Amino acid sequence: MKKLYFILALLLLLSSCSKRKDNLKSSAVVSDSIGYYLAAYNKKDLLEDEKIKQLDKALILIQKSQNSLRIRELNYDLISKYFEVNSWKNYKIASAVLYKKAIEANDEIGLTKSFRSFGNYYYQNKQFDSAFYFYSRSEEIYFKLKDYDGYSTILLKKGVIQFNSSDLLGADLSLLKAFGAVKKTKDFRKKYTILIQLGLNSNQLKQYGKAIDYFNQALTIVKENNLNDNYEEAVCLSNIGLVHQNLKDHKKAILFFQQSLKYKNLKEDFAIAYSNIIDNLAYSKFKINSFDNLPNLFFESFEIRKYLNDKSAMVTSCIHISEYYNKFDEKEKAIEFANLALKIAKSTKNASDILFSLRQASLVDDKLAAKYSDDYLRITDSLQVAERDSKDRFARIQLGTQEIIEENSDLENRNRTLLYIFVITFILVALLFVVRAQRARTRELLFKQNQQKANEEIFNLMMSQQSIIDESRAKEKKRLAQDLHDGVLGRMFGLRLNLDSLNSSTDPDAQRKRLELLNELKTIEQDIREISHDLNREKLVLINNFVSIVHNLLEEQKSLHAAKVEYQIETKIDWDKIGNAIKINLYRILQEGLQNINKYANSGLIKVDISGDSENVYLRIEDDGIGFDVNKKSKGIGMQNMISRTNDCHGIIDISSKKGQGTKIIITVPTETKQLTTEQA
Repeated sequence: MKKLYFILALLLLLSSCSKRKDNLKSSAVVSDSIGYYLAAYNKKDLLEDEKIKQLDKALILIQKSQNSLRIRELNYDLISKYFEVNSWKNYKIASAVLYKKAIEANDEIGLTKSFRSFGNYYYQNKQFDSAFYFYSRSEEIYFKLKDYDGYSTILLKKGVIQFNSSDLLGADLSLLKAFGAVKKTKDFRKKYTILIQLGLNSNQLKQYGKAIDYFNQALTIVKENNLNDNYEEAVCLSNIGLVHQNLKDHKKAILFFQQSLKYKNLKEDFAIAYSNIIDNLAYSKFKINSFDNLPNLFFESFEIRKYLNDKSAMVTSCIHISEYYNKFDEKEKAIEFANLALKIAKSTKNASDILFSLRQASLVDDKLAAKYSDDYLRITDSLQVAERDSKDRFARIQLGTQEIIEENSDLENRNRTLLYIFVITFILVALLFVVRAQRARTRELLFKQNQQKANEEIFNLMMSQQSIIDESRAKEKKRLAQDLHDGVLGRMFGLRLNLDSLNSSTDPDAQRKRLELLNELKTIEQDIREISHDLNREKLVLINNFVSIVHNLLEEQKSLHAAKVEYQIETKIDWDKIGNAIKINLYRILQEGLQNINKYANSGLIKVDISGDSENVYLRIEDDGIGFDVNKKSKGIGMQNMISRTNDCHGIIDISSKKGQGTKIIITVPTETKQLTTEQA
């Protein structure tokens, strides 16, 4: 019998070894196949489409393969090659595969590579918040692993994002940390890149002395390590010239720009740098009234930038050309290039470029100077708010990332502690198995600890629930106050005006009209009762018959008030796809707008237009009344309610009015579908 057991055990062992060998062979075959496709990618005579096909075949094999260190290394190699051919869709898929495999294998190196890849993907797609988040996740792991090469690279990328988002102080901090890390490596080219970015950042901060010092350090690295194959020295000299230009020392700036142009083939090999240098050179010459080869240099730079489709640089060229012509009182050409700069800037939607274009247009176009100045001030305010939000957003992302890392660290410590407890408990139980009393007391202690933890969780849940209830109660009070003010009070105001007119009327029909108005008062009484007993009924009515409700409101306005009403409701709007809250708020905003016109505007004509497209719904209310000063007039509760309801819908309200010229209110509200998409993104 024992001999039989021994034979069975031996067969099982041999079977197990055989399967393990088969798995190893299978894994090796898959690795070789993936390596073959990745090697095929490197063939020089292969077209880009064929290269991508080879990479896609490798991706399919990696997705189906077993999880191993070799497979994860090949996976990251595949991601790098997708990066080279700008195949961003599959780049993201490959990054997700690496992330999943790294999580399964508890591979910190693979995990940080996947975070870095996700950051690159979102950076390329200009989703800078997401890019910053994933770079921050990989930053901490690189630091933990003391991988200073990866750590400095990530900090450099974060610094560039912050610089482009005008978070200059945050960029300075990230770049200084990156420079401290790269000192521990021998990557002189990266050290040069970080110093250049630090110089640009200091230049934007108007710390010109520091900027020149950083550029000189970069220049020293280029000369000492022979890094000038990509015209790094020309870039350093050009940037130093730019700082002197900002210091208004244009003669010194010209010397540096001219030095940077001495490199052969700069125009052919590095066209964007060449165009920047000659534009800056021309501008400094212009500033000291040295017009040699002007405006030819401006136009040469503009044509290169136009060929490269560098629209932001094209805006700068147009502004410089406009300044040049304005200097010589050639107003038509100055206005022409100022308007071209503004047109290009608007196509890029770059707020800084638009501001520079508006400022130049206001200087050369006397007729439209006031309009351009108003637009300039408005965009400046919006840009300041956006920059402040961007800084706060990056700080929140950094803080949130740090909290996640700390939570993971705490979880690891707890798991480690639990493991130690388990091992010690196991040893004690093995040694003291016969001591039943001790075992029972240990179980009782663990039970009490779990019970205490459960009690704490229940208490926290109760406190959280109470907070939600309080918040809901406050919101309901606010909504009820708005409904009473916007609905019932508006109608009662209309009834009061009509009753006032009937008091002085001798018309035989006056009594009949009084009875009608009394019936209306009964209706209002019923509405108040319905608000008190069933707050949700109004929502259902609006949702199911929104257009009819709005139509009735406008017809009632026509019959009860002297002002003529013209309105249009676009029929192609699919109201079923628009959120319930949006319908209710639009109705209340319209009701409040009509009430304000009746009270204050003394208007003869009211125009209402409701339209929409695939992304937004638009409500336009216009009257020809007495108007008011938007900046000085104190806003009552009605106007506050309109603004509040627009904000609740994540919309935009634009109120324009002047005394004697009527009032125009435009509400733009994104549809429910768009809002959900934005949140998910």
